[in-house]
Amino acid sequence: MLESILSMLIWLPAILIGISIHEYGHALAAVLMGDDTPKYQGRLTLNPFKHLDPMGFICLLVLHFGWAKPVMINPRNFKNPKRDDIIVSLAGVVMNLITAIVFTFILKIYIGNFMEFANTEMGYILYQMLRYVVRINIVLMVFNLIPLPPLDGHHILQDIGGRRVYNFFHQYSQYIRIGLILLLITGNVGRIIGPPVNGIENILFNIMRVF
Repeated sequence: MLESILSMLIWLPAILIGISIHEYGHALAAVLMGDDTPKYQGRLTLNPFKHLDPMGFICLLVLHFGWAKPVMINPRNFKNPKRDDIIVSLAGVVMNLITAIVFTFILKIYIGNFMEFANTEMGYILYQMLRYVVRINIVLMVFNLIPLPPLDGHHILQDIGGRRVYNFFHQYSQYIRIGLILLLITGNVGRIIGPPVNGIENILFNIMRVF
C-alpha cells in the first residue's frame, strides 16, 4: 500500500505537468489564431486544476488512464478555419514535445552536476520524477496523434481529409470511441504507442549525450 502511494506521488506530478502543458498549448494557439473562447473560459493557464476533468482524474488514479477537460474553441473565429484548427490541434502535442526536451536537458544537468545527491534515496526519487515528466509528455504526444476521435490526430486527419473523412467519423465516432476505451482498458494502446514512445525517448537521451 505504501509503495503504491509513493509510486503515485512520483508519477502524478508528471501527469499534471503533461496535461496542463498540453491543454495550455491548445488554448494559447486558439487565442493566437483569433478565438478568445479559451481565455473567457479560464483555460489560458498552466494551472492543472483548470484543466482536470473530475471523472477523468479519478479514472487516472484508479485505472491509470484518464482524460482532461477539452479546451473549447469556436472555429468560426479563425481566419482560416481548417488551417487554424490543425494548428490548434498540433499545439498540444508540440508543447508536450518541447516539455520533454526541456526536462531531458534538466535531467542531464542534474545527473552531471548533482550525482552525489542523485545516488541518495531522495535524489533517486527526484531523478525518477524528472524521468517521468519526460516519459509522460512523450506518451501524451504520441497518444494524442492517434487519428481516432476524440484525440487530436482525429481533428488533423478530418481537416486534411475533408468532407468524406468528416462524414465517416460522424457516422462511426461512437463505435470508434468504444474501441479506443477497450484498447485502453486491455492495455493494448501501450503496445501500439510503446515503440514510437521508446524511440523518441532514446533519441532525446542520445542527443543530450552529445552535448
